[in-house]
Amino acid sequence: MPAALPHGTLRLAAAAPVVHVADPAANAREILKALEPHAEADAVVLPELALTGYTCEDLFTQRPLLDGAVEALLRIAAESLNPDQLVAVGLPLAVGNSLYNCAAIFAGGRVLGVVPKQHLPGYREFYEPRRFTGADGSEPKTVRLGGEEVPFGIDLLFQCTADGEAIPGAVVGVEICEDLWVPTPPSAFQALAGATVLLNLSGSNETVGKGEYRRQLVLGQSARCVAAYAYAGAGPTESTTDLVLGGECLIASNGGLLAQGDAYILGDEKNRTGWRGTVNVSAEADVEKLLHDRRVMTSFQEDRRVGTFEYRTVSVPITPAKKATAVVNGTPFVPRSGPELAERCREIFSIQCCGLAKRLSRLGENTPLQIGVSGGLDSTLALLVACKTLDGLGQSRERIHGLTMPGFGTTERTRTNADALMEQLGVTADAIDIRPLCLDAFRGIGHQPFGIDPTALTMEEFEAKLQEIDPGAGDLTFENVQARIRTFLLMSRGFVLGTGDMSELALGWCTYNADHMSMYNVNCSIPKTLVAFLVRHAADTEFDGPARDTLHSIADTVISPELLPARSDEETGDAIAQSTEDALGPYELHDFFLYHVVRNGFAPDKILAMAERAEFRGEYEPAVIRETLKTFYRRFFQNQFKRSCVPDGPKVGTVSLSPRGDWRMPSDAEADAWLKEF
Repeated sequence: MPAALPHGTLRLAAAAPVVHVADPAANAREILKALEPHAEADAVVLPELALTGYTCEDLFTQRPLLDGAVEALLRIAAESLNPDQLVAVGLPLAVGNSLYNCAAIFAGGRVLGVVPKQHLPGYREFYEPRRFTGADGSEPKTVRLGGEEVPFGIDLLFQCTADGEAIPGAVVGVEICEDLWVPTPPSAFQALAGATVLLNLSGSNETVGKGEYRRQLVLGQSARCVAAYAYAGAGPTESTTDLVLGGECLIASNGGLLAQGDAYILGDEKNRTGWRGTVNVSAEADVEKLLHDRRVMTSFQEDRRVGTFEYRTVSVPITPAKKATAVVNGTPFVPRSGPELAERCREIFSIQCCGLAKRLSRLGENTPLQIGVSGGLDSTLALLVACKTLDGLGQSRERIHGLTMPGFGTTERTRTNADALMEQLGVTADAIDIRPLCLDAFRGIGHQPFGIDPTALTMEEFEAKLQEIDPGAGDLTFENVQARIRTFLLMSRGFVLGTGDMSELALGWCTYNADHMSMYNVNCSIPKTLVAFLVRHAADTEFDGPARDTLHSIADTVISPELLPARSDEETGDAIAQSTEDALGPYELHDFFLYHVVRNGFAPDKILAMAERAEFRGEYEPAVIRETLKTFYRRFFQNQFKRSCVPDGPKVGTVSLSPRGDWRMPSDAEADAWLKEF
């Protein structure tokens, strides 16, 4: 077996140590101190020219400074607290007749490679070409450091190894400051050649607005390269003769910011201003996820320009941790709190509404929009979307025909909430009791629900006998007949707006050709946890009074299809006898699994390990998590046939199960390869 990272993650760190300008020996001491907090990291990036200071100007041409930088490099390589990690540090290096601005990479007590800077800024406040030569690939292939010939050049990639074996996907590329700011950064070619981790040693100064622009560059490059990107900038202990450098450190992964920090102290509790000491940031980058995303993104490899550039690979021994430790978001579909929360919710509703508006544009303006309103979460969200859509089109909400269809499992609470919501939203409301139709259907097909012969029974007698049965015994035909009668009634009345959510579709928790079907489904890529969140968000931000109370009551109701007989309850009059989460497991867990199986392609062992570190809203025992994941895989494979023929509907997030778009899977696939781990 090849060496592997703990569940596919690589621990990255970026540090901006205190700088003593033109004093390599002192800088070596500061760098060693800066590395101490990152003894557990797999790779650490330090700033550009950190061994001398970026602001040495014409002193860079002086032999004492150049010799001192090499001596300092060899010292920190030999004395680093953790020899089994990759460290990239900046220094000036004379090679032949030229002086290069370089990144030296060391591990295991030795310098393993040196990468020179390619693009030198010589504009505005920068004048690096005055002293340095930009590398173009014509340089010598090695340099002599500490008595050894060390690989040198812009064609180096660093393959992390463990126990002498290459770690799949753990390939590091290095670029220096301005290299990122040009139209085609070296990191783009490094990524195409296999680098999943990109390190940038920088000396970028601070001007108004530049920090945000720089962060956008880092995030954007990590996204374009589908890579982790660690950036370390020199700080304000550099010379401030003409510039102030901020010491910003960033770690990003595929467009997402994992960690950031800078050296400024502004407006703290003592109203001090100035700079703090070493800046340290760290994060775990999921290399396995990056590789999955690259394989899915087939256009990633279409840029064949990398074929014109051959890279040399340098092996770097590291000692990966035995397990990942980063906290995992337990609700990946739900927007996080913060200033962007309202905008994210608005965006979700906008996508749903725009999809529905286009479909409605193909119908006559007088065509009613039929929707089954149950008093549950899914139909509530669909009804809210329908109302927002018609509001945006300048049409009356009365075009929406809400239909409640109480059956044998309908409770007073859900029926009351459904009726109240339709009245409060101002839609056209109607009701049809489906029980007589279902009883006729049982008789017509010769079915005896729960062993009860309905042939000669009145409705009252039939329901009385239903109260005597054990719903746990189950009767799928009893449930399916109710679901299909409801869909038959809706379809017979006109254009039907679907309400089923993505979580139900993933688990097959819907009746084929019943709630499974409609003319258009605005909820098709909204998972259950997000449905609940959006209903609560709408209640808290867009409604007050009775409507807000109704929406919260709906959100607080036990999730159930209400297809099994409601049980009598002395306090409420009736009670839901069928809890979906009791039958399947918590939706919070299922949505967590759905995201990481479909979006990230993770295997069961990794998902279980992530679940152990996840911040869920509920508390779940490991046995519950494991059993729920087993249920997810079993039902996900068994029910692809339902997903192979679903109505149209808009993709909202990064995960969709549409057979026409994101998820194509054979209905006859076997789950054994996934279930064997259980």
